[in-house]
Amino acid sequence: MDRLINAVIQASKKIKNETEISTGATSVSFASVQYIIKNVEDIGKKNILLFGTGKIGHNTCENLVKHTKNEHITLINRTKDKAEKLATKLNLIVKDYSELHLELQKADVVIVATGAQNPTIDKAILNLKKPMLILDLSIPKNVNENVQDLDGVSLVHMDYLSQLTDETLENRKLHIPAAEAIIEEIKEEFIAWTKARKFAPTIHALKEKLNAIKASELDFQSKKLADFNEEQAEIISARIIQKITTHFANHLKDSNTMVDESIEWIEKVFQIEATSK
Repeated sequence: MDRLINAVIQASKKIKNETEISTGATSVSFASVQYIIKNVEDIGKKNILLFGTGKIGHNTCENLVKHTKNEHITLINRTKDKAEKLATKLNLIVKDYSELHLELQKADVVIVATGAQNPTIDKAILNLKKPMLILDLSIPKNVNENVQDLDGVSLVHMDYLSQLTDETLENRKLHIPAAEAIIEEIKEEFIAWTKARKFAPTIHALKEKLNAIKASELDFQSKKLADFNEEQAEIISARIIQKITTHFANHLKDSNTMVDESIEWIEKVFQIEATSK
């Protein structure tokens, strides 16, 4: 099991390092943060206002904290308790819904993720003297298109961010064959290891048997021959044993080999018994 888990981790790392299957955003919440990072300079120093802390707002907020390292994020939600729970978890600021108008004037980036049926933000409540990026992640749209009439205001809708995630998924699909090839390679290595593990005790027992034969024969020859070079004989016989056991191991590794029958045959011929299988 330990070896299997390590094989899975190895495959995951190799796929991540050698393919582009992990690149790009596949969720709107992550895509929105990536868009902000790419389009707003010094994002870590900007004032960010998140209006709406539902599922999308919650996920977007976590991505903001993680990827922008911004300490100027303010949360507003119609139900303040919900915003306070998220703020406590991420150490952020919460303002009352009644302060939305004031907080909009301070913000450089506004993310709207509310569930209202009609727009909650339009140009009438914006009194801006600086550029502002607004991301509307709401369904239906909660930011009126007329905010774009104001100089310096950029509006990005969820449908555009969804297109980015769709493109990312399509790009990732191109790398699936390469990822599958890596998985197959490591899978084959694991299967080969499990197969070797099955016959390893038999090969070990075979080696011990041959070494016992070798020791007996070297002892006999050393007593029989006056000029017997035991050191040289030890080296030669050890190499022969290694080559013999390697031949048997390669036979057992072969995909066409019936491993159980071969193990039984080897143990019968050499009169050995593996200690564990």
